Amino acid sequence: MKILVIGSGGREHALAWALYNGGANTVIVNPGNPGTAVFAENITGDPVEIAVKESVDLVVVGPETPLVEGIAGLLAQKEVPCFGPSAECARLEGSKWFAKKVMAAAKVPTATGKMFTNLVSAIDYLGQYPDKFVIKADGLAAGKGVFLPDTKKESDAIIEDLFKGSLGKAGTSVVIEQRLSGREVSVLAVCNGTDAVILPPSRDHKRVYDGDMGPNTGGMGAICPPPDVPFDFGEDVRERVILPVLKVLKEQGLEFRGVLYAGIMITEHGYFVLEFNVRFGDPETQAVLPMIESDLAALFLAAARGEELPPLRIKEGASACIILASGGYPGSYTKGHDITGTETVNSLVFHAGTAVVDDTLVTSGGRVLGVTALGEDIEEALEKAYEDAGKIEFEGRHMRRDIGRTV
Repeated sequence: MKILVIGSGGREHALAWALYNGGANTVIVNPGNPGTAVFAENITGDPVEIAVKESVDLVVVGPETPLVEGIAGLLAQKEVPCFGPSAECARLEGSKWFAKKVMAAAKVPTATGKMFTNLVSAIDYLGQYPDKFVIKADGLAAGKGVFLPDTKKESDAIIEDLFKGSLGKAGTSVVIEQRLSGREVSVLAVCNGTDAVILPPSRDHKRVYDGDMGPNTGGMGAICPPPDVPFDFGEDVRERVILPVLKVLKEQGLEFRGVLYAGIMITEHGYFVLEFNVRFGDPETQAVLPMIESDLAALFLAAARGEELPPLRIKEGASACIILASGGYPGSYTKGHDITGTETVNSLVFHAGTAVVDDTLVTSGGRVLGVTALGEDIEEALEKAYEDAGKIEFEGRHMRRDIGRTV
């Protein structure tokens, strides 16, 4: 099979790697990165034109923005199967409020919330106890649209900045939800419009510093599966969350074909869906896909075509991914620093923010590399991942030292 993967980060490197290693597949990545160039062909340009010109059998979309903007529909016009939902279905991520309405119709457990398009009303709703709420930009915000204020001063500033356009159009509508506490879990479901296959659950660590301190990032590491999550948790989420959502969408004339990501909080009162994404999580993908034994290309193609989904085979044990980030991330950081040591590790190394300058691998982003290791259990996987992460060096390198040990 000839497959086009769209994107350039660690998630797309992991997807391309899994599809390449899962069978006799030729993989093209648009635009790709230095890591994908090792085994795949990196091509720049318009992805739809590339898909047609290269006569690909399947397109796998990594980032959310092309999906929200309708790339699945454009590919459908060219009769190219796309593993990724239509623009209408992608509103599950493109609009937090649309997702809340779908969850309500599907009777999916989620936090109570309300949408605001007026600054004063939003500030009044938060009142004197903003630490009881979560503030979310309604639209796409590249992982930067969720805020957990502790004080009224902080919450007022967040709301004012959003309505002033700090996140562009994404923040012109704001969703304020009840804040939940507990253990977070990410569940990825491969969907064909009416049915779903659940991938092993994982846990992402968003805060930049140890102890879950500091600002949110795109993700500083992930483990799969979380040791405190019941064995049948994924199947329960499939029955109570994923299938009801697919049914509601189907009743609206929509078929969700792609991966539906449910971010879940397990509380003392049961579990609640925090959000939906319409693509693979990052860095969760870097921890989850190495645990899959099945032919992912066949699974993705069946989903894209709306056909019966083949069963999933999962490896025994566990995996852990440690993100190596640039100093200063998620704030400002410098680029162009030489990266050394990647050739000395035994773990998988997924490129996220790298470039090649004068034949030298250098940093070019906030999250630079993901180091993923497998083990018989989480502790062994973490030990291997941290050992190899420590062998890779670049100026300003930062990583959390407690991935897998917080919830």
